[in-house]
Amino acid sequence: MPPLHPQPTSPHKPRVILYHQTHYHLSKYVSLLPLLTEPTSVIPITHLIIAALHLNARPGDITLNDDPPSHPKHDPLWSEVRILQSVGIPVLGMLGGAARGTFARLDGDDDASFEAYYTPLRDVIRAHGFDGLDLDVEEEMSLAGIIRLIDRLALDFGDGFLITLAPVARALQGREHLSGFDYEALEVMRGGKVKWYNVQFYNGWGGLGEGDYEEILGRGWEVERVVVGMLTNSGNGHGWVDGAEVAKAVRGWREVWPGFGGVMGWEYFNAVAGGEEGRGWMWAEGMMEALDGG
Repeated sequence: MPPLHPQPTSPHKPRVILYHQTHYHLSKYVSLLPLLTEPTSVIPITHLIIAALHLNARPGDITLNDDPPSHPKHDPLWSEVRILQSVGIPVLGMLGGAARGTFARLDGDDDASFEAYYTPLRDVIRAHGFDGLDLDVEEEMSLAGIIRLIDRLALDFGDGFLITLAPVARALQGREHLSGFDYEALEVMRGGKVKWYNVQFYNGWGGLGEGDYEEILGRGWEVERVVVGMLTNSGNGHGWVDGAEVAKAVRGWREVWPGFGGVMGWEYFNAVAGGEEGRGWMWAEGMMEALDGG
């Protein structure tokens, strides 16, 4: 697959992205503000992704994890999201994930059904001021269905809205994966509307040091558009790699490919760094330092 997008005129800045799904732990709110108060120098992330939005069976019944986005329990989250945005950190929502049904409800030939589910989602995005939407399609969806969704998001929110996808590594290797549609075909047809791909290199769908990243680039994927996704804690899935080892790999990739797309971590609340859990900002700092050659 040949490169499809012109090279940027300004220097590429690799991304450091954290997902944030566990908003309460042991009945205590998990604050995002340490991302701003704990680092000793620069803010250690370039983007934050809030997970996970689900479209339930009844049109308009949308939950952020287990409760509506408007539930009072989420008020501290939205307040902190606005603070992060105010210092220049784009915040995306994540749609879908392991819970099935969301993308099935947005798929199919029935335009009226699509509108019934999509319009309330659009309103949630507007109400909470998301800077983009990450599409984590972990169920069968048609190519026509994902294109329709991307087209509507781009139409409703404009070029500055960040549309990303979160495929498993095998999906970009042309192998069996979770989403149903062909990602190479999607890239050819709508790559201009997709900002980048947050690629999952864990849970048996790819790994660090197994040549999976190099294989993806060998198929023609542009290095700037592939963000390497890793687990931040062994409790978050299979295939966890210690942050120091991830940072070592990142330094190597950055040296070989100056346009390296970046790294993302699943997830913030229990990230392990310095031998301790709950150090998401420190995990991100390690990745940022590695990208800067440290």
